[in-house]
Amino acid sequence: MTSTPAKKTAGEMIVGYFRDFGVLKETRTEYWGIQIVNFLDCTAYFAILTIASLFLSHDLGMSDQHAGYTIAAFTAATTILLTLSGMMTDWLGIRVSLRLSMIASLVLRAAIVGVGLVPSLPHRGWLAAILLLLMAPFMAGIQTVFQASCQRFTTKRSRSAGFNLWYLFMNIGAAAGGYAIDFVRLVLKIPNVHIFTLSVITALLCLIVAEFMIRGEEQLRGTDEAVEPEPPKTARRSPWSILCEVVREPAFLRLMVLIALILGVRAVYAYLYLLMPKYWERTIGPDAAIGVLNMINPIGIVIGLILFIPFANRVSVFGMLVYGAMVSSLSLFPMALPWQIYSADLPYAHYLMAIICMVVLTIGEVLWSPKLYEYTAAIAPKGQEGTYLGFSMIPWFLAKTAVGALSGHMLAHWSPATVKVNGADVPLQQAMINHQIDYWHSPAAMWFWLGVFALAGCIAAALLRRWLTEGARWTQDATPAA
Repeated sequence: MTSTPAKKTAGEMIVGYFRDFGVLKETRTEYWGIQIVNFLDCTAYFAILTIASLFLSHDLGMSDQHAGYTIAAFTAATTILLTLSGMMTDWLGIRVSLRLSMIASLVLRAAIVGVGLVPSLPHRGWLAAILLLLMAPFMAGIQTVFQASCQRFTTKRSRSAGFNLWYLFMNIGAAAGGYAIDFVRLVLKIPNVHIFTLSVITALLCLIVAEFMIRGEEQLRGTDEAVEPEPPKTARRSPWSILCEVVREPAFLRLMVLIALILGVRAVYAYLYLLMPKYWERTIGPDAAIGVLNMINPIGIVIGLILFIPFANRVSVFGMLVYGAMVSSLSLFPMALPWQIYSADLPYAHYLMAIICMVVLTIGEVLWSPKLYEYTAAIAPKGQEGTYLGFSMIPWFLAKTAVGALSGHMLAHWSPATVKVNGADVPLQQAMINHQIDYWHSPAAMWFWLGVFALAGCIAAALLRRWLTEGARWTQDATPAA
């Protein structure tokens, strides 16, 4: 009779988590070169994404609506092209794909800097929009390079730690991107376009790192790791036949229903770059530390994931998914309250709102976001887990596109740069201080309705729990409570 191994304490699991990174000493220089590129590129990407709406409107004169359309097209194209960029990476190889993506990004970012620095250039807004759209395939390409590299430059024993470190570097880069925004805007006090100048520098550094650190791209194997035999060849099925089989499965309907119900929560992460930068600038003021506020989320995720890992398999997968999503949806309601509740000083009140919002949002994300993929794999029929995970991105793509297209209209309605008061254009901040705008036409109302939309979907998902989890294959340690 075999004895059951004693479960590790939370402290032992956290220590073990960091000890596991020790296996990365068997990786080659290429892995670490990719992580440096990962950090630098994520710093540039998240800085560009956060500042894009302000740059298009303030620097280039685009309306809120047209800026929203532009960012929606850019992010939608990047998401669509992720489905194709993996094949291109396999075809060209990691080194060529990385260099091609970085050279193209450098040239296109430099072109945007040129557009931003030449006021006499006609149609500057639309030129920048075209350049952003042209960047999309290369932004998608670099993401698949990162994932392929984590697979290629680690052994079977170090692979899990390799992907964990990649995710940590990505979030540290996102935090650095937030710092870079405030450094450019508030410390150097130079135009927003120079955030793109910074991204040109990071692309150049990425190319230098790639040249000196990424020399090979063959699969790394441990000393005791055997070469896996090629899988037997089977008849290739058409995508149409796979699609027809998948959509007939009851599990597919359950997955689509759940994802549709929590779309309001997933959309919150699009609000971070589509709504909040302009909202903060118009309520707090032109010197709003939007970069620091956006840093709260990635830094919190890094800390939260480390702390949450020891408990991740001790809780219900579906329960953590739905109730964690509820926490994220509740993050919008602190900004839906009248600002006078927080302070008589409007900028200070909105700083408090923003901090509470970002902290609550991050706590929720740590709880629910990893569980969505676990739930998807659990309800997928055996052998179709990858297909289900791929299809689970479709509703998110549609929601992100819709939010992007509507974001400018929401800002124009609830959080415009100026409002009409007795026939005169008055800055939003001044109108709020003078109580010249009622609640249902104020920015707080925007967050109220978006919060209601997000929370209602989570409540509906909780009520449908039994049906949504029917037939799921849960792991032993994460079996949902009855």
